[in-house]
Amino acid sequence: MLHQASHTLAIRASRPGLHELTKDVASWVENSGIQDGLVTIFCRHTSASLVIQENAAPAARRDLEHYFERIAPEGAGYEHDDEGPDDMPAHLRSALTSTQLSIPVQNGRLALGIWQGIFLFEHRRNTPERQIVLHLVGE
Repeated sequence: MLHQASHTLAIRASRPGLHELTKDVASWVENSGIQDGLVTIFCRHTSASLVIQENAAPAARRDLEHYFERIAPEGAGYEHDDEGPDDMPAHLRSALTSTQLSIPVQNGRLALGIWQGIFLFEHRRNTPERQIVLHLVGE
């Protein structure tokens, strides 16, 4: 029989950049009682995003953060700056990544690869609290 479960994580990052959520999501999935299915992870914001990325080498995360700073820099003459100079670059960075991830669940665990982690990619300097919605469907 198919079951569903949902949960919301409230996260305030300490700084812009990548912040790993893997343990929080994995713990919730393991405690759900659902053994096989699909978890959807959704970021309810337009200036932050979600990525699956290397979770063992901090240099890989730093390089990714620096890359996004170069391709969507502050002070590039954007028209939209309602919430400050980091507002439009945050929207661009979010549009280039994703606000939703889907990950298979097998035997009550996330089916991630050995070096994969789930990250909130915070694109704002003022780092507001973010709502990350989890929804699991399976049996």
